[in-house]
Amino acid sequence: MIDLKDFLDQKVEEYNQPGFITADPVGIPHRFSKKQDIEISGFFAAILAWGQRKTIINKCSQLLEMMDNAPYDFMLHHTEADLRPFLEFKHRTFNDIDTLWFIHFLSGFYKKHDSLEAAFTIGWTDSTEVMYDLLRNFHTAFFADPQAPQRTRKHIATPVRKAACKRINMYLRWMVRKDDKGVDFGLWDKIQPSQLICPCDVHVDRVARKLGLIDRRQTDWLTAIELTKRLREFDPQDPVKYDFALFGLGVEEKF
Repeated sequence: MIDLKDFLDQKVEEYNQPGFITADPVGIPHRFSKKQDIEISGFFAAILAWGQRKTIINKCSQLLEMMDNAPYDFMLHHTEADLRPFLEFKHRTFNDIDTLWFIHFLSGFYKKHDSLEAAFTIGWTDSTEVMYDLLRNFHTAFFADPQAPQRTRKHIATPVRKAACKRINMYLRWMVRKDDKGVDFGLWDKIQPSQLICPCDVHVDRVARKLGLIDRRQTDWLTAIELTKRLREFDPQDPVKYDFALFGLGVEEKF
């Protein structure tokens, strides 16, 4: 385990660098400097992050161009006419209905709150086991309006449905982790890095299994918890930094 920690620490240093940004969806929110623009663009980038990374980046760029590359201002001031172009937007199974609901929620939320952090910290405590409740509560808040389309629920994962919640966990990594490498933003203060759950996508899952960090057969919420608990043995304060190592090994090195 000591050798494995040393190996993964080395890989974290290798991949947690500004050079990682260019070809990754995290590069989308790095185009902005205003906190709310980073939050909104990052949220869309994380939710749309499935498929080839180049396609994800292109689709996110298209979506933000429809908002005049000013997503926060768009959420506060758009008109009904401004929404028409979004009827043509689609990425895999994420379609116009989903896009318009996301805009509807974010618009209403930012007219009442300064930061999207408030939506992700409903019921927060300092327990390392709190993330189940936070993601469940966010999902509930996101679809609290009776008019929320049923089909859109599949795009906001919840551990209640035993999902690994990889995209939401990735987004939270971007917003919460604070380091000096320039990849993650560390904009939010309430959720602590020690509380984060490792995003368990296909690359991370495959590499973690090869390294003996996952025993559970299926990939679901309990798998993400199992992996995170193992990573906490290496760094209790910042276990999710190893996402860089596992993802980098899987994608860049075909480990």
